[in-house]
Amino acid sequence: MLGCAGKSDVFSGPPTATLPAHGVVVTGSGSSSMLVVQMSERKLLILFGSQTGTAQDAAERISREAKRRHFCCRVEALDNYSVANLITETLVVFVCATTGQGDPPDNMMNFWRFIFRKNLPPSSLCQMDYAVLGLGDSSYPKFNFVAKKLHKRLLQLGGSPLLPVALGDDQHDLGPDAVIDPWLLDLWEKVLALYPLPPGLGVLSPDVLLPPRYALHFLDENADDGDQPQQEAARDTPSELRPFAALMVCNQRVTAESHFQDVRLIEFDITGSGMEYSAGDVVMIQPRNSPEDVQQFCQLLRLDPDRRFVLKPSEPDMALPAHLPQPCTIRHLVTHYLDISCVPRRSFFELLSYLSPDELEQEKLQEFSSAQGQEELYSYCNRPRRTTLEALWDFPHTTCVIPPAYLLDLIPRIRPRAFSIASSLLAHPNRIQILMAVVQYKTRLSKPRRGLCSTWLASLRPQHGDVWVPLWVKKGGMKFPAKPDTPMIMIGPGTGVAPFRAAVQERVAQGRKGNCLFFGCRQKSKDFYCQAEWEELVKKGFLTLFTAFSRDQSQYSFGNIGEIFPFTKPTGVWAQEDKTGDNGDASR
Repeated sequence: MLGCAGKSDVFSGPPTATLPAHGVVVTGSGSSSMLVVQMSERKLLILFGSQTGTAQDAAERISREAKRRHFCCRVEALDNYSVANLITETLVVFVCATTGQGDPPDNMMNFWRFIFRKNLPPSSLCQMDYAVLGLGDSSYPKFNFVAKKLHKRLLQLGGSPLLPVALGDDQHDLGPDAVIDPWLLDLWEKVLALYPLPPGLGVLSPDVLLPPRYALHFLDENADDGDQPQQEAARDTPSELRPFAALMVCNQRVTAESHFQDVRLIEFDITGSGMEYSAGDVVMIQPRNSPEDVQQFCQLLRLDPDRRFVLKPSEPDMALPAHLPQPCTIRHLVTHYLDISCVPRRSFFELLSYLSPDELEQEKLQEFSSAQGQEELYSYCNRPRRTTLEALWDFPHTTCVIPPAYLLDLIPRIRPRAFSIASSLLAHPNRIQILMAVVQYKTRLSKPRRGLCSTWLASLRPQHGDVWVPLWVKKGGMKFPAKPDTPMIMIGPGTGVAPFRAAVQERVAQGRKGNCLFFGCRQKSKDFYCQAEWEELVKKGFLTLFTAFSRDQSQYSFGNIGEIFPFTKPTGVWAQEDKTGDNGDASR
């Protein structure tokens, strides 16, 4: 590996456990064949449904603790698991997030539909001991709805719960860990009572570093280029695993240059993709890190960005990351896969503490990864939105000795971002348009915080050459009336108008009238998105438009909207507006 000057290619750190093929964690030789047989029966399956990565992070934490207790452990997204095999599993932990208004995450939708089939026998899971950990936000009405419903359903199918369902809350001062920490203590007490450790084996000490999930083998300098796109035998419907490289044809700023907010109307050419969508659907875009951040990261870790490598799983049943080519370069890994701009989680500091050769840095890392240090970690990371790259800068002696094989354990992959589609195929064939606000804000850190995807998209210049963006379409949760004569009232302040623009374009192309749109922003002259388009539709009789510009007038407040709006006889553009300042801004 490439490390600090004077360091050998072999990482010298804390004792490292090894994982034999049968899945038993041992720290030396001499395990008897009887122990191997006993250990092979101690299997734990961890299934997660995760939208933003928090549930996956919790699932991987449970896996690490299971390996310390000598379980043969497997972690999979619920939709990647063959659900028909669930009837053969004896010990399963489910980690499920709740999204939106009580919806399951995207990567457990198929499992969710299957597990609630009415024809499943009530004794289907009678051999299974299970536990459910839910992750949610108590500010939403359907707090942890998915975990509660899943727990109840597994019980109906004959499963034996080890513990009551755990309900992690993002609103808690300590986040979900306030529930996860004590729940895990209870979980292992119950699990070890049912599946005790074999004679002669104890729980691995916290001082022992577990091996990485993947071995990273560098190739000779003259190896084939791993950054070349792999050819596919056939083009499937674009998806997260096989996104479509769409040509960006327009990247237009639609706010005034003097306006504080940079908002873009971006158009992609999807000719040949086979993708179809309707109003209310979303486009998923896979972003990448900036070249400047990639260069900084490689310098910090003393890595050659052009070095090529192949990955090998450390356990037989472990799949390779689907989003990485084989072979691959360090530059491709950091640019397209490692989310070095995300706010690091507790597990990041825990792994770094094992790798640290510096006493002071290790002490701080251990504090951040302890239950007692979560308030300080929140102040250091979450409140100022400090990025993973910035955190690595703060621990230089540790950062420069990170073995490359641990990078995929240390840093999560870049997740796709969802944008409401702001166009209709009927009005713009073979095109997708989005209305995107470029995310930038200040915290107590000197450098402004920037959104990874919006900053990357805004930086692209299609007028200077071909620009390709990986994307795919997903069904949205917003449904519009199917009957042509059904009138619609749409309320879309700011960039929230995007799906309604798609709906209006679709309905106008079909000759439908009865479209009523409420739009609000700060100033008519600075951020009235699609103004000319709306006014043209008003003239043609396809649209009734009501506007609210919160910085242009102060005669009325939004609190009086029921009194001043002529609901029964709309007569045109309503421009009475807010005097309540920032808290009443229509663009929010």
